[in-house]
Amino acid sequence: MGVQVWTREQIAARILAGETLVVLGDKLIRIPDSWLKSHPGGSLAILHFVGRDASNEVEAFHSEETQRRMRGYQIGTVQTGKDGWEAFVPPVMSGWVRRVGDDGKGYWHSEAVAARSKVDTPASPASQILLVGADDASSQKVPTIDTLRTGPSNLTPQLFSRHSAAYEELHRRVKEAGLYRTRYITGYGPEVLRYTLFAVVSAIAYSKSWFITSAISLGLLWHQLVFTAHDLGHLGVTHNWTIDRLIAIFIADFIGGLSIGWWVDNHNTHHLVTNHPTQYIGVIFKYTRSDPDIQHLPFFAISPVFFNSLWSSYYKRIMTFDIFGKIFVSIQHKLFYVVMSLARFNLYVQSYGYLAKTAFQAPRAQGGRWWWWSEILCLGLFYCWYGAVLMGTGSWKNALIYLLITNVVPSPLHVQIVLSHFSRSTADLGVGESFAARQLRTTVDVICPESIEFIHGGLHLQVTHHMFPRLPRHNLRVASALVKEFAKEQGLEYAEFGFMDGNQEVRGVLREVAKQVKIVGMVADSNIREHMHDE
Repeated sequence: MGVQVWTREQIAARILAGETLVVLGDKLIRIPDSWLKSHPGGSLAILHFVGRDASNEVEAFHSEETQRRMRGYQIGTVQTGKDGWEAFVPPVMSGWVRRVGDDGKGYWHSEAVAARSKVDTPASPASQILLVGADDASSQKVPTIDTLRTGPSNLTPQLFSRHSAAYEELHRRVKEAGLYRTRYITGYGPEVLRYTLFAVVSAIAYSKSWFITSAISLGLLWHQLVFTAHDLGHLGVTHNWTIDRLIAIFIADFIGGLSIGWWVDNHNTHHLVTNHPTQYIGVIFKYTRSDPDIQHLPFFAISPVFFNSLWSSYYKRIMTFDIFGKIFVSIQHKLFYVVMSLARFNLYVQSYGYLAKTAFQAPRAQGGRWWWWSEILCLGLFYCWYGAVLMGTGSWKNALIYLLITNVVPSPLHVQIVLSHFSRSTADLGVGESFAARQLRTTVDVICPESIEFIHGGLHLQVTHHMFPRLPRHNLRVASALVKEFAKEQGLEYAEFGFMDGNQEVRGVLREVAKQVKIVGMVADSNIREHMHDE
């Protein structure tokens, strides 16, 4: 029996019937509900690509072995035109999600209603879909074929196919160059020596009651260890999930007091929907946003769209633009470094909130539940040794100073990361934009001399890292030369700026949004006065 060829009409009908169908090149993959729930990257990572060609994303985020297993879910091939597959809009992008009723059967539930952009500007292109609260919607009970249709866009299937093929060729060159091989000696060797130096200096200084020196050294150790924890979270060290996760739990949880499970979950979402302006699941109030790495209310807003009190599907709460948000955002460019210096404390809150949220979740495909208990154990041990260190300083004042210094010293890392995205586009160009084009459009490199790039951990090369998230960090510089060639050949921008220029640019973005807060306030005051006059 030959392989079934599925038409667009057939695929649309099956999607509307509740099936999870994803296109990989010319293959049609059906994801069972059981796998959707147990997917290590979460269900949203799949639901974002229902009816779309996810071949580049799958290749970027999964090993070849995982890709082979994935093809086991193939149910046929897709019927494409001469220009390739024309993507559908996944139902979840229009606010439609599947739920299970009391009878055990699935049904469609509208969490939000899609509102397409009525203008066509760089900040709000005609292809952009924003979600409005379901209470404002019509009485539509199920998604229809119109739900799956894309809006007007300057991007064509031909361009998508060209970018996709070029990315596959680029990835082939990266692999043939051996850039997925981890540099254990020349890469991690110097780093282990650096970690050891900071730890020894901190311990010796502490023993002599040089608490400030000890705290600075421990803070520097945390700053540097984050880079290796990052690599392990992307399976970029041993490339084995279990081994990388165990090492990551030791570094992040036991030494640093942060949840690696939370970070991986958060960071993978960030990679998938970098700077994305719309939310794909769950809406309260008016608009929503996807990328958790740009959700910082009440302290920061990098776009006026945040003034509408966004719902975060990642954090499952309203990013309320209340009186505190108005005050902080109106001076956010002035508070930037103050907030960044204390950002690590927010990571503790997010870490423990994630572990509490996942305490009773069903185990995902990889790792079962042992990772959760391992994190809890290592976090408990962290507070044992770190608490003893704070108590050993002799007074609550010394403990407070030690606490602040150790957590403020790693703050340049937070500044570096936001530089790579805060100043870039937050527009949604629609499902017709290729993976490579989206990463290049939303990410920027921080130029750094090779001699001091260890300060940035090599992650100043964010563009290349976003193109190949599993690539070992010490190979990013070599790979970036290939990515720059790719961008030039495809007519795409490869953005980069110096650290100081980047700081000025990001603060400029924050300053412009702060001005918008004041303008909105003045308009609101004017409307109130006009209404009172009419009364």
